[in-house]
Amino acid sequence: MKLHFSITAAEELRERRGGRYVLYSVCLEGFLLGKARYSQLRRWDAQLRQLFGSAVPAFPPKFYLAMTKSMADERRSQLEQYLQNVTLDSNITNSDVFIGFFRKLQQDTFKIQTQRAFLDVYLADGSNIRLDIQTSDTAERILEVTLCKMGLSRELIKYFSLFFFQDHDDGALSVVKKVAEFELPYVSLQSMKELHCKLGIRKWYMDPSLDTLLMDCRASLNLLYMQAVQEVKRNWVKPTEGQMQELEFLQKNANKAKFLELIREMQFYGYMRLDPCICDYPEEGCSADIYVGNNEINCCIKLSTNQTKEGATKDSEEDTLELRFEYNDSGIWQWIILYTKQAFLLSSCLKKMISEQMMKAAKEGQEMEIKMPESMKNSKKPSIQQKQVVHSGFISRKRFLVRPNEDDCVFEKIREEDL
Repeated sequence: MKLHFSITAAEELRERRGGRYVLYSVCLEGFLLGKARYSQLRRWDAQLRQLFGSAVPAFPPKFYLAMTKSMADERRSQLEQYLQNVTLDSNITNSDVFIGFFRKLQQDTFKIQTQRAFLDVYLADGSNIRLDIQTSDTAERILEVTLCKMGLSRELIKYFSLFFFQDHDDGALSVVKKVAEFELPYVSLQSMKELHCKLGIRKWYMDPSLDTLLMDCRASLNLLYMQAVQEVKRNWVKPTEGQMQELEFLQKNANKAKFLELIREMQFYGYMRLDPCICDYPEEGCSADIYVGNNEINCCIKLSTNQTKEGATKDSEEDTLELRFEYNDSGIWQWIILYTKQAFLLSSCLKKMISEQMMKAAKEGQEMEIKMPESMKNSKKPSIQQKQVVHSGFISRKRFLVRPNEDDCVFEKIREEDL
């Protein structure tokens, strides 16, 4: 799956011997991951190319003459595209060369040497597990150690991930970003100190029905239950009054399996809720609550008259990013713009939904092929046709459809090869 790399700054510096070089600020999901020179990236590319050959995308060429401003801007853009494209191949991102480069880059940038340290990993109920780690341990390693310590089956680890989040004084919960598997959580936390983030475990899938695959393991059942209780408490889930009474009864009796079975029927269960943001629909400056999950993006828009307008789609001064969507309202395509600092998180959730749809469709296609009688396989006009899969959008549960703006640099049109 393509990662959201960006190069947000290019700083020209002078070496001790008098020469000049450019230091690029490499960001992941909008947060600084490390700073690198062109020569460092070029050596890394050569190492990748030795292992993976033509699977590695083209690297920006070296200039032998002094660069003009336009040349410098072009190189910065090309390096950014290179970093994004190199992550398309999971064989590359899982390699020691890839992981080792970013490990050293993070540690060198923030001047944190490899040494023993303690790291708190928080669960949804507010408790934490304190780990004895090395500062150079990756998120993949830390997640595995934490979940195995809790007794989770190894084959279920893929359904969970580490996230950075903020607990606000008013009781609100903000998910800041998903931690990449090769990222160093200890170092990232040090670099994000001013945000007062915590490291926590949450499930990482957008289809609530996948809960059923985790119900037979006590550890995964407990993790799902803790997160479900948290989402009810934080008002992420919208139960009716009667449903709320049932949930309280089941919680009082510690009937976790029944609790999870019931909550799956409720509005917004299993969704990622973003912080309130601003949108321009149906008028400029409207506040919007965004929920993403179960193959939809749900926007609950608050008008200036305190009325609310809800739409579900399937398919500044505070570093606010802009996301543009084109949606279908009663057969007419119109634009809606969201202004949110969580644009990268929203994009990651959307890509995850598409990935799950593709996997589900592929599995259904395999099952259909297995079950299809031999006479139908040989027929020129079979009576059963496999459902067509659309990779760039979602089927609408409600009356709004959405398609992303092709020119948007944050939330670009998603193609199969981007996943």
